[in-house]
Amino acid sequence: MKVTKSKIFAAAVALLFAFSAVSCGKEVPKTNQDSTSFNISGGTVENTEPTTTSADVEEPEMTTETATAFVVGKKLSGVTLSYEEAEVYIGQTLTYPVVYDTIEEVWSSSDEKIATVDSVGNITGKAEGKCIISVVDKNDDTKGAEVKVTVKKGTGIETTNGLTYVGGILIANKSYSLPESYNPGGLTSETYSAFQELVEGAAKDGISIYLSSGFRSYELQSQIYNNYVNAYGQATADTFSARPGYSEHQTGMAIDVNIIDDSFTGTPEAIWLEAHCNEYGFILRYPYGKQDITGYKYEPWHIRYIGKDNAKAFREEADRRDDVNLTLEEYLDIDSHYN
Repeated sequence: MKVTKSKIFAAAVALLFAFSAVSCGKEVPKTNQDSTSFNISGGTVENTEPTTTSADVEEPEMTTETATAFVVGKKLSGVTLSYEEAEVYIGQTLTYPVVYDTIEEVWSSSDEKIATVDSVGNITGKAEGKCIISVVDKNDDTKGAEVKVTVKKGTGIETTNGLTYVGGILIANKSYSLPESYNPGGLTSETYSAFQELVEGAAKDGISIYLSSGFRSYELQSQIYNNYVNAYGQATADTFSARPGYSEHQTGMAIDVNIIDDSFTGTPEAIWLEAHCNEYGFILRYPYGKQDITGYKYEPWHIRYIGKDNAKAFREEADRRDDVNLTLEEYLDIDSHYN
């Protein structure tokens, strides 16, 4: 039985998930639950997915409480976790270890250069090496548990816990699916922080970028996809909507911005996004003229976070190939076709 997480907000913790839903028995901050109509291929389909604009995002309340729980040499006990050792790739976010005891959780990392952990326990690999992720009771810092974490550099195609990584990048496309149970609880904290930087950078250039669709659970994607199939038929739906388990939105690292239809094409916002999103760790996921490769029509509103280092390398490779519409599939030498 999973225990509902207490909300731990602290000054030394990175920005919390702002786009989230209650999942796996864990509470995370919620956004507005307004429905949105998506105009795709000449029709309108009601989408029940939570939507948020930049004005809707609530800044997490910060306190002066200490967030750094890790103390070298302190012996922690009295708390049981679903796992106590983990291997992650650089850039990978590992879903939190379940805490089987009722405590007010405070999470921390012994070395944030190796791996970070957010306020609800999701672990992200940053660089090769080993560190300790700890959780303690806010009211008793001797009551807790530790996870020994090894961070590795991804090479080739790697599969762990049903997830596929290529070069350390989590892949979700028509060839590589995600487990139905995979649910990071919202946008990953790193994705959220990077998107906030992107929004601020765009604003400085007089461009308004806001989030219209972020994380989607397997269940929500199933509902959305089936609505499109009922409206357009499966063959057409497959050109612009992912089947459940194959959507990048389930990774917590994909974002649809502004207007989610073809009218966004060619706008100043779309042009700015394509030119600058890589500076913040994102790529335009489904570029123009590459439907046969990605499996999806051109979507100038859909960006995917792969990390600043990866995005820089991606752009350099696009320049080397003289292909501004380089796809992630071409960059990683993988395909995207339903079997």
